[in-house]
Amino acid sequence: MITTDILVIGAGPAGSIAAKHAALNGANVLLIDRKSEIGAPKRCAEGVSIEGLKKLGIETSPRWAVKDIEGIRLVAPNGTDVWLNDDTIELPEAGYILERKVFDKHMAMDAGRAGAQIKIKTLAKEIIKKEDHYVVICEHLGELIEIKANIIIAADGPESRIARLAGLKTGTKIKDMESGIQFEMCNVEMTNPNVLEFYFGSVAPGGYAWIFPKGEDIANVGLAVIPTDTDKTAYQHLLDFVANCPATQNAQAVELNVGGDPVGGVHKHISGDNILVVGDAAGQVNPLTGGGIISGMTCGKIAGEVAANAIKEENYSSKRLYEYDKLVDDELGEKMKKYSKTRDYLASLSDKELDSIAVAFQDVEFEEVSTTELIKKLVKVSPKALLKLGKLI
Repeated sequence: MITTDILVIGAGPAGSIAAKHAALNGANVLLIDRKSEIGAPKRCAEGVSIEGLKKLGIETSPRWAVKDIEGIRLVAPNGTDVWLNDDTIELPEAGYILERKVFDKHMAMDAGRAGAQIKIKTLAKEIIKKEDHYVVICEHLGELIEIKANIIIAADGPESRIARLAGLKTGTKIKDMESGIQFEMCNVEMTNPNVLEFYFGSVAPGGYAWIFPKGEDIANVGLAVIPTDTDKTAYQHLLDFVANCPATQNAQAVELNVGGDPVGGVHKHISGDNILVVGDAAGQVNPLTGGGIISGMTCGKIAGEVAANAIKEENYSSKRLYEYDKLVDDELGEKMKKYSKTRDYLASLSDKELDSIAVAFQDVEFEEVSTTELIKKLVKVSPKALLKLGKLI
């Protein structure tokens, strides 16, 4: 029997930063991951904001921040595009393209340097609730081991078996689970290899397609769809996009990534007796963009601190740990409501309506790229947006 104060299950960025801050605050922490290589395979378009990393106190390294981003290109179904460059407007969400296979290891190493113990190739198979702790049955390198923990931090991705086994209702409705798929490609002929490209409309029903540059001719090319909004698979949509997009018609794929992305907002219950849930497992994903690295890590840091303080107080009850829910709501609650309503509005638009908005945006001056600014401009050019989004301004 291995004994620890806090067991973090899942060494993605949210889990690793939770382990780091729990350890920094004096707790005995064990971080486990089922994979033999943390960070692989990636399930991410790899974009992250500079401002978000700064707030988390993470110094960037060229080892994992492989591309600076200086602008955004929004492309309507008919090809009309809107260019937003950091020379003329503020881009708070601009930043870097990561190499996730390196970044995730970097974050796990940060946790290790802070004092957390790490076990790779360790799969949590069963959790058993005792009076004031959990016993977790794990398979580690082909052998069964038992881990006793006063608090579990579940960071095991959108499927989150651990949260469900603990009795928390963290399932995602089909209409809120995007099916994401992506190629990493070479020979991509981008107009500007320093700009993120987003493609909207029937090219990716319920979501959008993207080209995120990683080098002069290297990019992540992918899309996410809501399966209930289309009769085709995400893979079929991706093949069509690659075949028809001018930038990718001569490109070659060297990697394929797939995964689900929960975009229904933060789950109602993300804590309970002896357990906290973080990252994708908690639904801490931007419903509008599908991005969850910074939001998941922000909440992971909160979880680590709350858990460590609970350990000091020897109080692991749901009442004590509910502090985490309140802090997460303070951090994300209002933003998530705006993101969700804006996503629903954009998903309701036809290709023709999206084209007309793109044309109208040609004469609109943006002050910054943010959800609030986007809503303001949508309301300005679209009566339908005024009805749907006017109250959010």
